[in-house]
Amino acid sequence: MEPAQQSTNRMYIVPCMLTICSLFSGFYSIVSSFNGHFFAAAIAILVAGVFDMLDGRVARMTGSTSTFGMELDSLCDMVAFGVAPGLLAFLWALTPYGRYGWLAAFLYVAATALRLARFNAQAIDNRDSKTSATSSDFTGLPCPAAAGMIATSVMFSTYVFKTTDTVQNITLLLLVYLLSYLMVSSHRYLSFKHVEIAREKRFHVFIGLILLLILLASEPPITLFAASLIYISSGLVLALRERSRRNKRKQVKQEKLP
Repeated sequence: MEPAQQSTNRMYIVPCMLTICSLFSGFYSIVSSFNGHFFAAAIAILVAGVFDMLDGRVARMTGSTSTFGMELDSLCDMVAFGVAPGLLAFLWALTPYGRYGWLAAFLYVAATALRLARFNAQAIDNRDSKTSATSSDFTGLPCPAAAGMIATSVMFSTYVFKTTDTVQNITLLLLVYLLSYLMVSSHRYLSFKHVEIAREKRFHVFIGLILLLILLASEPPITLFAASLIYISSGLVLALRERSRRNKRKQVKQEKLP
């Protein structure tokens, strides 16, 4: 029993260093936001997302997952995908709205904390009940995706409207409130962690991924913004479709009743 506990609390250098790199990128984003370099701050958040994706993949591939790594990842995510995008949104677009602006930024940070706490609680429940989470869905919008939406909005605005200064648009205020709601909601979002691809289709999927990479690299401020917007909208679309299915099932049951 004791060796298993030591293994669970063990620190693995490679995945933990990738997590620290994500933290560093988030902290750099905060510094850049305070200095008014909003485009650089947005890029840093996206880089943090890349490191956050890599640390989990490396930990699973090398069998180096641990409770220590999970807790470190959550703390770093709070900075990189909670505080950093919250400050970026506030300093870039929410300051003109006064109290409503900083309340929106705080709500976003609080929603990120709640989202991470719920995710960790679900992971602990699955481990204690000795069940593996095989679902390909997230419950609520993942905080890296929410942070990516804010970051790509900055990039899109800078690229399309040629502005490097602060902006004032009510849509951005509403976007922050919407992202906060989606993170703590029960809407389902695809995680792409347990995607099973048939062997005969792997080559076609590989070619498709190359084409997708070329598309994203063509005009990153536009294509990344569009990809983030599509992913954000997917949870709402799935929720509406599920609600429509439930209504149809209720109608069928009512029609069968005498």
